[in-house]
Amino acid sequence: MNFQQLRSVREAVRQDFNLTDVSESLHTSQPGVSRQIRELEEEVGVDIFVRSGKRLIGLTPPGELILPLVEQILQCADNIRHAGAEYADSRTGVLSIAATHSQARYALPPVIKEFRQRYPDVVLHLHQGSPKQVSEMLLEGEADIGVATEAVADYPGLVNLPCYRWSHSIIVPRGHALERQQDGVTLSQLSRYPIITYGRGYTGRAHIDEAFARAGITPDIVMTAMDADVIKTYVELELGVGIVAAVAWDAERDTRLRAIDARHLFEINLTRLAIRRGAWLRGYAFHFIELFVPTLTRELVERELKGEA
Repeated sequence: MNFQQLRSVREAVRQDFNLTDVSESLHTSQPGVSRQIRELEEEVGVDIFVRSGKRLIGLTPPGELILPLVEQILQCADNIRHAGAEYADSRTGVLSIAATHSQARYALPPVIKEFRQRYPDVVLHLHQGSPKQVSEMLLEGEADIGVATEAVADYPGLVNLPCYRWSHSIIVPRGHALERQQDGVTLSQLSRYPIITYGRGYTGRAHIDEAFARAGITPDIVMTAMDADVIKTYVELELGVGIVAAVAWDAERDTRLRAIDARHLFEINLTRLAIRRGAWLRGYAFHFIELFVPTLTRELVERELKGEA
């Protein structure tokens, strides 16, 4: 049994059983991938994959049991490399962060700026995606740390830690009728206007939908986007009223718009930081986390990763 066999099995699942894609990903030949998988199957004495002719089409029941073990072994190998690098040179390396658009645009910039000042020789990779994509990047080892509001708590393979709470704001053009509501905007009043907000699964959208559903109101959502700046652009064009994360409002930049506090309308949201369970983090990664959330000390995060908290 060798690591190349294990990588071939893992990559076959990641590439949806397409051996051409597997061979490209592992920089080898397709017959070589097939041979590695077959040799491992012969060694363990069971078929790991279901086949249709020469094609792989799924995992067998033994394969379903073996795959998590393969993942664990390869993760341990990665951890050994990271541990060696930590003691060889603790201030150089690579740190990959996966975040949703809102987190990357509004929450992370000051953290990244300070981190770069302290660790100028660490290369930072910032990946953006949906909460689901952030979770998948963590699980597949493409990212070390993930930051998102939704989805990351739904994956048992991830350790997720609370970061901060935030609310939504209603964004309107200057002089809009909703701006003049002295007692606070109601859902009924808001629903009289076309609404532009986040797509499903992004930036607290679930809490927006839940609030309208509880009130028995069907909002007229005419447009959705992943990015608050896009939403504000179309509000400026008077195509609708926006609902965005409160942190996305910038009084100095958004001079043609007004923000209305909506915390009384929609449930408060929780941003989470996620790490793949059992992963080894370099020292500078723990420092990045603590810069983002001072209460998430290295000791606390390590306990969570080990399941001791």
